[in-house]
Amino acid sequence: MEIDPTPVGPLLRQIEYPHQLRALPEESLPQLVEELRDFLIHHAARYGGHFAASLGVVELTVALHYVYDTPTDLLVWDVGHQAYGHKALTGRRALFPTMRTKDGLSGFPKRAESPYDTFGVGHSSTAISAALGMAEALRHQGQTHRKVVAVVGDGAFTAGLAYEGLNNAGALQADLLVILNDNQISIDANVGAIRDYLAGITTSRGYNRFREEVWRWLTKIQEKTGAPIRDYAARLEEALTVLIARPAVLFESMGFRYFGPVNGHDIRGLVDTLRNLRRLPGPKLLHCRTVKGKGFPPAEKDPVKWHAPAFRFNPQTGEPLDKPSTKPTPPRYQDVFGETVIELAQMDPRVVAVTPAMLSGSGLVKMRQLMPERCYDVGIAEQHAVTFSAGLATQGMKVFCAIYSTFLQRAYDQVIHDVAIQNLPVIFCLDRAGAVGADGATHQGLYDIAYLRPIPNLILSAPLNEAELRNLMYTALHSDRPFVIRYPRGNGVLIEWRTPFAEIPIGKGRKLREGEEVAILAYGHIGNEVLMAVELLATEGLYPAVYDLRFAKPLDEELLDEVAQKYRYILTVEDGVRMGGIGSAVLEWLTDNGYLRPVRRLGAPDMVIEQATQAEQYRLGGYDRYAIVEAVRQAYKESLPLRVWKR
Repeated sequence: MEIDPTPVGPLLRQIEYPHQLRALPEESLPQLVEELRDFLIHHAARYGGHFAASLGVVELTVALHYVYDTPTDLLVWDVGHQAYGHKALTGRRALFPTMRTKDGLSGFPKRAESPYDTFGVGHSSTAISAALGMAEALRHQGQTHRKVVAVVGDGAFTAGLAYEGLNNAGALQADLLVILNDNQISIDANVGAIRDYLAGITTSRGYNRFREEVWRWLTKIQEKTGAPIRDYAARLEEALTVLIARPAVLFESMGFRYFGPVNGHDIRGLVDTLRNLRRLPGPKLLHCRTVKGKGFPPAEKDPVKWHAPAFRFNPQTGEPLDKPSTKPTPPRYQDVFGETVIELAQMDPRVVAVTPAMLSGSGLVKMRQLMPERCYDVGIAEQHAVTFSAGLATQGMKVFCAIYSTFLQRAYDQVIHDVAIQNLPVIFCLDRAGAVGADGATHQGLYDIAYLRPIPNLILSAPLNEAELRNLMYTALHSDRPFVIRYPRGNGVLIEWRTPFAEIPIGKGRKLREGEEVAILAYGHIGNEVLMAVELLATEGLYPAVYDLRFAKPLDEELLDEVAQKYRYILTVEDGVRMGGIGSAVLEWLTDNGYLRPVRRLGAPDMVIEQATQAEQYRLGGYDRYAIVEAVRQAYKESLPLRVWKR
């Protein structure tokens, strides 16, 4: 079945920018909502990308742009998964086929892309802090007529940064509206006490009736009287709330006026609510209940699967359109990790797994089902995940902390202070290390080698393939030091990957290919690009040696000494930034040990690498197989004699 071109309904066709939306009569908004939702469904069916989150906020998106004077008023989305409808209404609908491709639209809000994207967001829980900064800047500049709104998914409320922003905004009494988009799920189902707290608010019928009446009364008073009576009414409302309805105390104790919960799929009700809130000064929180995947039954039923479908599907039924290949393919690294950690847990009762809201992304869904008491999803709370893992390790547990490379950046202090300084044997399994493809700049896992190398006590490793990942996990289990294993997004290279466990000597690499004159030192999965480059070079009569370093820390000094003595030219290759990466480590060792050898480092340059396929990002970074071939050719052309100089 061929998917029809993405439909654009008659109302949606009229709207390129929000000022055209605001010209519509209010009674036409329900039709526009349906047309926008249909557009998003057909787009995802054909092109993929984040899906269910944006479907859930279609009404809210339309209502916000209808009531607020964007971009004069500032709208901040957190995280960005929910912002596809926003992009479609802000001059970018025709560019949707380019989304998440090289030189195309970003899958997230991006300041360089549109004035309607007020803040770049790929990591969660930043919107309140950013919006507060904007509101304070407007106050300083005397532009208090401009309003600021932060739309925050309830999953983001599992992160401490959200509460830091709330706390500061309440103390400053900033003119800010925070909309809590409560659909009880981020990527996987939300966890923790905050989820239960929000559910308690939702089910408190008496509280909701009371707040609705007080709110109407307060709005009438505000319109007809001066500030002293309005302030008195507000204080009375707050006092009565504490007496009869506990659910809103958390937000109100932080200085916010709480409103809700409201039905996030009632477009007319949302418009009325937002109009009233726009007139109220100070910090306000609107609790808005939505359904992730709203309007597409398969996504409503299984929002985890439909968070970002990677397959084409029938926009009416959700049935996949492309037949799965019957040819065996190598597994994804995340799945190898998930299967292996279960095996290790079955072998050792001390083994537990910890992840910050990435059960499915990290391959831990099966472990959570089989061993729920030994698999912890701590919410979008990377700092807590690391320190929680450290606490487990102090009492003898063997902790596999599965976390994306880009998200470990958010817990850098905890890695140093809570794990490394205390030399606790936490095992960090860094998924999505290296180039990540369509998620682009905000999710690149290119920095972990450089930011982890300076930290004392850490062991840093990377597998060439799936069997090596298993063996490194097995090795880490038997280590008494903090251990980092980085591996990329996507598939490995082995069909038969489930080999018997074998412990790898820590700090020892291996030679993969004998060669002459030139040595290539590879680190991790990118070594497979090196091996393919070597096959191409052999057709030209060029035979460089290939080494798999395995460890960035400690380095294999015997291996490096052999390379420095035997080869006249050294090439390092890594799926990470050159600055401070594995090539830098090799150069440092050679210099410190008195070797003067020509070394060329291939890896990501000092630039932001935007979304593209992984292969395109390797090419952009200058370290794909063809860049490796060219670098080796150049090395042979330079034909310097082998003269080893050593102090």
